[in-house]
Amino acid sequence: MRPLVPVVILGFVAFVTSFGAHVVAVNLPAYAEQVGVGVAVIGLLIAAYDAAEVVAKPVFGALADKRGMKTTMLAGIALFVVASLAYRWVDPRLLVLIRFLQGVGAAALSAVSLALVGAYAVERRGRAYGIYNAIKGAGYVVSPIVGGAIVLQSDFSMIFVAAAAIGALAFLLSLFLPKPPGEVPGGMKDDDDGIGLSGILSAFRQPNLWPWYIVTVVNMFFVGILFGFLPVRVYALGYGAMVNGVLLTAVSASYLLIQPVAGMLADRFNAARTIRGGLILAGVCVLLTPFVTGWLLFIVAILAGIGVGTVWTNTDAVVSQQAASGRLGATMGVAGTFKEIGDMLGPLLIGLVSEAFGLTVGFVVCGILGLLAVGLVSRRAARPPAAAA
Repeated sequence: MRPLVPVVILGFVAFVTSFGAHVVAVNLPAYAEQVGVGVAVIGLLIAAYDAAEVVAKPVFGALADKRGMKTTMLAGIALFVVASLAYRWVDPRLLVLIRFLQGVGAAALSAVSLALVGAYAVERRGRAYGIYNAIKGAGYVVSPIVGGAIVLQSDFSMIFVAAAAIGALAFLLSLFLPKPPGEVPGGMKDDDDGIGLSGILSAFRQPNLWPWYIVTVVNMFFVGILFGFLPVRVYALGYGAMVNGVLLTAVSASYLLIQPVAGMLADRFNAARTIRGGLILAGVCVLLTPFVTGWLLFIVAILAGIGVGTVWTNTDAVVSQQAASGRLGATMGVAGTFKEIGDMLGPLLIGLVSEAFGLTVGFVVCGILGLLAVGLVSRRAARPPAAAA
């Protein structure tokens, strides 16, 4: 099997969770109208998926180190498919349970596929994570269109059939993945618990990883702000829904397309340098957002997308390089949890600051916070420690 084929398959596995999360989320108003619930329930349904991922990612990452990465990932895909199909036969009011079970399955397939990229791509790891994240991110782009078409032509429940079909295809493709190189036969032997708690704790205890975890949280602040509060800025300017849609599509495209390029640059030059540049670019652009209009706003938003895409891919590569031997799954699971935390806290922070002091102050404060995180990134920090080699 060619070196990039497993990376492409794993990217499609990750596509399952990005598609599955958003194809439902963007069509929840149709569900709310059908069942007769309000916006609070919509928020709960979105949070249920995210909450499951926050809790379950490090658990499944550690379990993968003990029981085998491929096996754990296949189990996660299977759970996602079964949970998706189950919605067709349960009371629609049980959707919150379905979303939580989908999120648990997504946590397993997402965290382990991320770790497997690092296991397969020992060389040119930046390029591999760039390709992986670009394929995964495509799910965020196509899900609103596909989901809207399904609801228009059929009904809300058929969205789950589509998600299950994509999951089933990912399961079949994953069967052809070779055994991960360097995987410990029989799993880790030093854990005395059933889920590999020591593996999770070791990922938290590596001091060299903490700067990258913090950078991950800050970068996800920016992702949440761009896709959550850039539309608020557009609305405040009175540009309308069409302009908002075009702008967010352009930001999504820049965020996706830069990732393979950023990964190759990290392989050729230095990962820390590209991450530092991405943070500076994203921080400055977020800070400038409330001060620009028209085409300048488009340019600033697109550059912000390039910045966060660069940081996203290359922090994945650096964290995987620095994971302790035999702890790759647990480490990438913990990193995934920090991503989810940042994704939730970013909109919360800018929302609270903007409510108290105005939208301009909210963007400025968050931009400055990102620029402060640049100090955590050093060339030395990007080198894998001897223990992880």
